[in-house]
Amino acid sequence: MNGADEVVAAAAPEGPPPALDWRFSQVFGERTAGEEVQEVDIISAIEFDKNGDHLATGDRGGRVVLFERTDTKDHGGSRRDLERMDYSIRHPEFRYKTEFQSHEPEFDYLKSLEIEEKINKIRWCQTANGALFLLSTNDKTIKFWKVQEKKVKKVSEMNVDPSKTVANGSVASSSSLSNPKIHLANGGCQSSSSLGNDISFPPGGIPSLRLPQVVTSHETSLAARCRRVYAHAHDYHINSISKNSDGETFISADDLRINLWNLEISSQSFNIVDVKPTNMEDLTEVITSAEFHPTHCNTLAYSSSKGSIRLIDLRQSALCDSHAKLFEEQEAPGARSFFTEIIASISDIKFAKDGRFILSRDYMTLKLWDINMDSGPVTTFQVHEDLRPKLCDLYENDSIFDKFECCLSGDGLRVATGSYSNLFRVFGCGSGSTEATTLEASKNPMRRQVQTPTRPSRSLSSSLTRVVRRGKCILWYLPSNKFVAIPFVILTVDKSITGAESPGVDANGNCFDFTTKLLHLAWHPTENSIACAAANSLYMYYA
Repeated sequence: MNGADEVVAAAAPEGPPPALDWRFSQVFGERTAGEEVQEVDIISAIEFDKNGDHLATGDRGGRVVLFERTDTKDHGGSRRDLERMDYSIRHPEFRYKTEFQSHEPEFDYLKSLEIEEKINKIRWCQTANGALFLLSTNDKTIKFWKVQEKKVKKVSEMNVDPSKTVANGSVASSSSLSNPKIHLANGGCQSSSSLGNDISFPPGGIPSLRLPQVVTSHETSLAARCRRVYAHAHDYHINSISKNSDGETFISADDLRINLWNLEISSQSFNIVDVKPTNMEDLTEVITSAEFHPTHCNTLAYSSSKGSIRLIDLRQSALCDSHAKLFEEQEAPGARSFFTEIIASISDIKFAKDGRFILSRDYMTLKLWDINMDSGPVTTFQVHEDLRPKLCDLYENDSIFDKFECCLSGDGLRVATGSYSNLFRVFGCGSGSTEATTLEASKNPMRRQVQTPTRPSRSLSSSLTRVVRRGKCILWYLPSNKFVAIPFVILTVDKSITGAESPGVDANGNCFDFTTKLLHLAWHPTENSIACAAANSLYMYYA
């Protein structure tokens, strides 16, 4: 009877995994109270390498900072010793490795355009011979970097006897300066005091004369060298770079084009996607993000400002004007408003590790898509639904155009993205999972936010007619660069209606601070560990 019960229990389907208990691990660049953050120190990109042993960050000052994992090295020893350790207390720990200046500010004199040094994206490449390789890009130029440890060479022996040297390092001699020189027939010279002396050389040479010997010490130094520069291929700002699984090529995407590069060739690239219309006034959407499939070298996906994701196959044609699949969510009848297209714009997409799913982030939600099902997203996670009554305020202060990144766990069971007030959210995407955790980028991620009572806001549908003035003006706006035309109506907001004097709050009454936003984060590829950027500080958490 007990055996039958065991069989039934074993056959019962497993429930969703329990919610993770997140804990603070490390912080780099923590600010002291009242410390002012310099603009150039704000982190603008985060990326783990394939194995999770290295972490790279880029900032608005054009610098790339590398961190290396140390807990795997520190916990060396026999297998028995490792098995005796409590595995639950082990978590990824990193330390500063090196940093280098990747990009400098430039000026395009032909277009009268200032090019910022800010690092937009970082992507790791395959390691070789103990060296690290990575790609970094700003708005216009991509660079391929090699970071390698080199052993320091030192001179171990000098050619001067230390016991017979003076302060300036020359050999001391009482007669070398006072004795006159006699010139010989062969052009040489000799001191007159030594002409009558017999000079004899010992068999092993003169002991005080030693040739310099260069030896390799145990000390090492890290050197970063730019191997290649991929430039002059984009007319608009680069928003994405992605390495191909073949290890030889990568793509770079701007607002209207996607180019294919070979890592070994920096002089040319191939345009594989071009959405630029003949007449720029006909432009209706732009490319916002692009990503290669993790295992299929012929497949990539890119998102648009209209909330759609296109999957393309490079085997179909050289210029992929047509897509293999289109992923978009049908708009609910009667739900369209002035802000519909703005909040539908996708800011980031990521493939799952196995390539089966695509995670996308728009302003309000996270969506998980199955590449085998293009009828709609598999799951939708509400991130900013509580801000819907505040869309007018967010439009006025440009916060509605903030670009939040997203990431998936290595096992594909959870997703994460950032929010305001330096908060980030973790959702469970396994079957039947209801996990939804909100954490703060601080040493106490689970602490409660200060609750402040605010006036109730009217719904957007009831207040929009009073917010928009009847006189219609046209604002030309492009979500990424603001350089060409998409017609929108200029809004004049009535503060008494939208409650602009009071900050936004979530469903729990937690106050939103729109000046502090967590845009960039990355999930460790093999463990439940998240690195996220809050201004110039890098926080790391584990579960």
